Parts: sequence; structure tokens; C-alpha cells
Amino acid sequence: MTPSLRAVIADDERLARQKLRVLLESEPGVDIVAECQDGRQAVAAIREHKPDVVFLDVRMPHLDGFCVLEKIPAEELPAVVFTTAYDQYAVKAFEANAMDYLLKPFDRHRLHRAVERVRLDLLKSYDRALAGRVIRDLLSNATRSEPDDRIMIKTSGRLVFLNVNDIDWIEAAANYVKLHVDGTSYLMREGIGRLACRLDPDRFARIHRCTIVNVARIKELHPCDSGEYIAVLRNGKELSCSRGYRSQIQRLMGKSDGPG
Repeated sequence: MTPSLRAVIADDERLARQKLRVLLESEPGVDIVAECQDGRQAVAAIREHKPDVVFLDVRMPHLDGFCVLEKIPAEELPAVVFTTAYDQYAVKAFEANAMDYLLKPFDRHRLHRAVERVRLDLLKSYDRALAGRVIRDLLSNATRSEPDDRIMIKTSGRLVFLNVNDIDWIEAAANYVKLHVDGTSYLMREGIGRLACRLDPDRFARIHRCTIVNVARIKELHPCDSGEYIAVLRNGKELSCSRGYRSQIQRLMGKSDGPG
């Protein structure tokens, strides 16, 4: 399904607006909701119509194209395709996150490529929004009284579902945690303390302020002179077990607390 596009044209030259309208009308699913001949009109049209894309000239009376973008909050900005006769603004345009930069005189083929680029970005936005709704629904329906069996992670535009039993160990990384699974790591935006509460304490133990380990992955525990331990995993990875989490370590060893 080809997504429809609601478009605004903003150019101070009447002939340029006419040509752009003719070319856009030949594109399926493009609905031109406003034409503007200066920057102020462009700002008003974007605020009123909330288009999917604006075809924006750089040099216009009152406000130039870049000033138009500064007047619109980032979350309300449509996709931007600059249409201009001046190539010296190209770098600045892409620094402003423009979707494309059409140098006049452009033809039907070049405009078509720009429209398709906007469509693709719009589809990706729909996918991101859908993924966000799925995540929120799953989180709202989750029963926090039971440990999680699966963890969802967004990576490279995908949703990855990890079986918690496959996790070898977890380390804190600022506001994130890094989950290590069979030689692969996944970054997840969550504090290590909150994640620990979601895991089964009979399968996972926090052995350091920055480390959680899958108990089933531990091959050996080596005591150190400092009262700490080194946990050696089946894959050879060595993890430090701090004294502050001694009860967790002793549980791993199958021992009860003894005299300090």
C-alpha cells in the first residue's frame, strides 16, 4: 500500500509553484493542501494543515526556508524537501535534517525520487509508532508479580525477543544495561536494579553493583584474598563478585551465611 502524502508548497515565484504543483499532481497519492509565497505563510500553513511534507524554497520574503523550520517545534515538523536554485545551502539543509535537496531546474524523475524517499520515511515512522504501541500494550499487560520469561529489545529498527534463560550475564552501562547472549550483546535502556527485579532470583543473581549473572552459566567460583570471588562462566568469561553481594555469592555456592 502506497501511503498518501499531504503536501505544502512554499516558493515566492509563481511559475516555480505552478511547475511544482504540476509535477506533484502526477505523483499518485499526493494531496497539495496549501501553496505559500513567503515564509510567514509557510509557517501558518504548516501549523494549520500539519502536512506530511513541505517543499520549501530557501530564499523567500519575510522568513527564509531555514527560519521557517526554526518557527515550528521539532515534534511538529513535517518532512522537508528544499527546492532552490542555490547549491551553497545544501550542507546547511541536511544539517537541518532535510529529507532531500532539489536544485532547480529539477525534472519529474528527480522529484519522484524525493517523493519516494519521503514515503519510505513515513512508512518507517508508522512502523516505529506501531512498535511503540505494541511495547506499551505488552508492558501494561505484563504481570510484574511473576518474573519475566522474555525480554524485548529494540535494535537496528527491529524488535528482538530474548528468552531470559539464554542470557549469560548482564552488565550496567550508564542508563542502559548490556545483555550478553551466546557471544552477542544487546543494549537495553533500563537500570540494572529495575531489571534485576524482573528476573527470577532462583536463576539470576546480582553479584556486583554492575553485574547480574545467570546462575546456570557459572562453571567455577574462585575465592580471592580480599574476600571477593571470581565467577568463571562456561564460556570462559570471568566476572568479579564483590563482598557487598556476599549473600548472593554464598547462595550460588549452596552455603548459608556463616561467621564473618
